[in-house]
Amino acid sequence: MAPARTKSKAEKARQYLSGGAVLREDSDDELGIEDHPWQWIYEDQDVQGHNNDRSVTPRKRKAASSATENRIVGARMGSFQCRIGDAVLLKAEGNQAWVGIICGLFDSDDEEEGEEKMAKFMWFSSEKEIRNKSKKRDDCLENELYITAAFDNNPLTTINGKANVVSFETFRSKYPTGQIKKSSKDYGKIFVCRRGCNTRTATYTEEFKWEDIYNGEEDIPSLTQLVESQTKATRKRQPRSKKDDRDLDDFVIADEGNEGIPKTPRKRRKLNDVTTPTSKRKDLTPRKFLTPTHRRIIIKKPLEFTPLGTRFLSPRAFSSPFQIARNQLHVSSVPAALPCREEEFSTVYSHLEAAITDGSGSCIYISGTPGTGKTATVREVVAQLNASVMAEELDDFIFVEINGMKVTDPHQSYSLLWEALRGDRVSPSHALELLEREFSTPSPRRVPCVVLMDELDQLVTKNQSVMYNFFNWPGLRHSRLIVLAVANTMDLPERTLSNKISSRLGLTRITFPGYTHDQLMQIIQSRLEGVPGNIVHPDAVQFAARKVAAVSGDARRALDICRRAVEIAESDALARESDDSTPTTPSKTRRNAKDKAASDGTADGSAVEKRAGLNTRTGIVTIATIKQAINEATSSPLQQYLRALPLASKVFLAALLARIRRTGIGEAMLGDVVEEAKRLGIMSQLEPVHQYLLAEDGGCEGARAKEGQAPSKTMVGRGTRQADSKAARAIGLGAAAIELAEAGIVGVEARRGERVGRVRLGVGDEEVRLALGDDEEVKGLGFGT
Repeated sequence: MAPARTKSKAEKARQYLSGGAVLREDSDDELGIEDHPWQWIYEDQDVQGHNNDRSVTPRKRKAASSATENRIVGARMGSFQCRIGDAVLLKAEGNQAWVGIICGLFDSDDEEEGEEKMAKFMWFSSEKEIRNKSKKRDDCLENELYITAAFDNNPLTTINGKANVVSFETFRSKYPTGQIKKSSKDYGKIFVCRRGCNTRTATYTEEFKWEDIYNGEEDIPSLTQLVESQTKATRKRQPRSKKDDRDLDDFVIADEGNEGIPKTPRKRRKLNDVTTPTSKRKDLTPRKFLTPTHRRIIIKKPLEFTPLGTRFLSPRAFSSPFQIARNQLHVSSVPAALPCREEEFSTVYSHLEAAITDGSGSCIYISGTPGTGKTATVREVVAQLNASVMAEELDDFIFVEINGMKVTDPHQSYSLLWEALRGDRVSPSHALELLEREFSTPSPRRVPCVVLMDELDQLVTKNQSVMYNFFNWPGLRHSRLIVLAVANTMDLPERTLSNKISSRLGLTRITFPGYTHDQLMQIIQSRLEGVPGNIVHPDAVQFAARKVAAVSGDARRALDICRRAVEIAESDALARESDDSTPTTPSKTRRNAKDKAASDGTADGSAVEKRAGLNTRTGIVTIATIKQAINEATSSPLQQYLRALPLASKVFLAALLARIRRTGIGEAMLGDVVEEAKRLGIMSQLEPVHQYLLAEDGGCEGARAKEGQAPSKTMVGRGTRQADSKAARAIGLGAAAIELAEAGIVGVEARRGERVGRVRLGVGDEEVRLALGDDEEVKGLGFGT
């Protein structure tokens, strides 16, 4: 017995793409083997004769056509002809074909694809394209099609023959057994149509006789009206009644002010995940395995594990105000609302809804510093769109999230996208071939797919092929792919990606600015709503918000600081309770309290602090608690090293950050940084900076000369020179740059000329601001802004 032949990649691709179209073994028999050019058939027979006469030049033919201004009624390719109103077959992958009615013929002048002869088709659908299995009819015949009100434009080169659409009575009278011989000319070309259908909502029209409702081109408008009137469409959203709005309160909040503007929800949803339920196209039917009867079936006992000891927790651990506050302030806690992001939410929502409704591809670039709510806002938008799908107000779509930090190789993005589309996991190279075939093949009823590409900078490869493919596919005619690219830098496409990739990204760009201190206060207070006991003082919330807003505006860092402050307050409260539980004599307790009051100089030592908003009562988060949490967050070895830097190094870092903030580029010339440091020093009122770095008499050199000592050499960059009052830059910054580069704080590019070398920050600017923001030695140099 010969071994089974392994399938090639092309055959596997055809196998994966075989769904939705009708089955045909050969549809090229009418068009022939030779590839003739397509020619128009005009209403005027004279112009038609000019088209047939090969001696007439194309210029004369075009002039005759324009002179008579005749309407195009058909097209021919060799001996094959088709006219407006004919049902034709269109090419699909493998041995399949789409069926549609020609509704119009025209010339397309596309800038990218050039001039091409096109046709507008009204599509038939098979029962395989109806995804709602609960509403799908079960009486569909083998060769039955449903007429739809879906239209699409395709080139004439996709036409693969004519189709014969008849009623059920005509088909039975012609073929009583229902079987068509392969030798018949109708084999694979005759179809039954007795109903119209909308595949999105799985709604059908009443049964009709095809010959009574359609006989040619003049019946196309009435046929379209019949299908649209008797089926439920979801393309255009209908205004909802108040009763329907109350029924959907668990999904979408009713608008309070401006109607029609999408807002972030403020009620708990029933949706646990933001993924579209239909994104997995797997057959849920369990597979049946047959066991040979001549073998004995052995049932193995499941493994038994010895249960561990049950740990009993006090109900107080779950009902404690501190526990509730820590859970609400955790960054992984999903809030019921997204405050301070209403405008960005509305922008992303409108773009996504328009792309899904129009069935077009699109690229949207979303940028912003970490912790500004980019990913959370996109997920909330997808959740609201999914709620609209469940309420049958919007077309169905597929959602897939690709996080650059969660994939070991950027090429795995191909496998994740193909798994979301078809539910099959294949290798990245195989998935790339399948995706290329999928998005380049005409498929008028393809379900839109929304791809969230988070941490985009982690998906950049050396040849940038992954970025090119994901940004190029939405531009294809039938892809219906919507890519949401999320990154932390605004200029990532121009700085990292090539021009051919950044140009395909488009002009739809949304920037998420950092949160202000008022917005951070609102976010923290919204998380603390419903926490009993008022364990967090309002002044403490304001202090934490201002500290974080002055550095980065990162909401996650503000929540982490407040959460750590709650933990500190909880530990203090538990320690106080343990101390109170120790038995003491009444006289000793009273005497200790009197001695403490006497030492404080007042009978109530905490009264002043209470009036100042710094309540020292244990169990309350105060400003002092927030300061302790911030010190713990900034007590890393890097923070300690930055605080211990000399004055010249701190001034150099301040100048580098100011230069980056001014230009918007992550690197700067060394000479520009030195000039920036000189300007910052002149504008500041810091005496050490003026005395040692900008001294007119040479700074320390002048002091050494007054003491009768010999002047020293100041090292600048690679060489040495004697410091003087006419120095072109501040003193000592060259040595400071070398020391910072050796420690890895900055990166200095080695160039022949020291001033033309480029300098870039080797650590996060947020780390530098947190370490030096409260440093009095460099106060006013821009670390706190």
